Amino acid sequence: MPQSWLYGSLAIALAVSQFAVAADPTPNTLTDEEKAAGWKLLFDGKSTDGWRNYKKTEVGPGWKIEDGALVRAAGGAGDIITKDKFAAFELKLEYKISPGGNSGLMFRVTEEGGAPWHTGPEIQIQDNKEGHDPQLSGWLYQLYKPEIDATKPAGEWNELRVLITPEKCATWMNGKPYYEYVIGSDEWNERVAKSKFAKMAGFGKAASGHICLQDHGNPVSFRNVKIRPIESK
Repeated sequence: MPQSWLYGSLAIALAVSQFAVAADPTPNTLTDEEKAAGWKLLFDGKSTDGWRNYKKTEVGPGWKIEDGALVRAAGGAGDIITKDKFAAFELKLEYKISPGGNSGLMFRVTEEGGAPWHTGPEIQIQDNKEGHDPQLSGWLYQLYKPEIDATKPAGEWNELRVLITPEKCATWMNGKPYYEYVIGSDEWNERVAKSKFAKMAGFGKAASGHICLQDHGNPVSFRNVKIRPIESK
């Protein structure tokens, strides 16, 4: 499709999603505008339907549903992935990280590696004040980072938005644009070659894959997990 048409459509959809967040604060629901734009809930606030642990068939007991949030609440929860796979999409979610906590959001994950991050690029989630990882929340792990920090403190809800298409990928934190990139571009390949992912043959190579929420050993909560698949033409 012509790039001008794609970017125009994306701009309209992003504007719709911004309006929807402002207009309807009810967690884990879709507004009429979101439904019309093709958004789908990945978490309804009541069950873990649509999710399973990595390389398993069910969600482990370490993940709980508390006050309408999907919570990594106990040890041994393990990384969870969507049962469905996604290629091009816009994704948004809210997360609340514990003090000093660490987690992550991965995309295009396959089960060919030993862990989700062996194949799926990871957007870091952590407490930027008390966390111990030099990669801050919202950064594309070891690859891209913003010039600002738009995160809210541990214990408060943050909104993370991600766009993944063949032509353009982008990340926003609490409505602030963070960075853009193109998977498979020369710049992307150069950055991967300088990262720890250089030794992983399948990293960032899948055209579609699972969405993953990471268990990094700390309490973290997720809600308003929504996705809008984008069809290529």
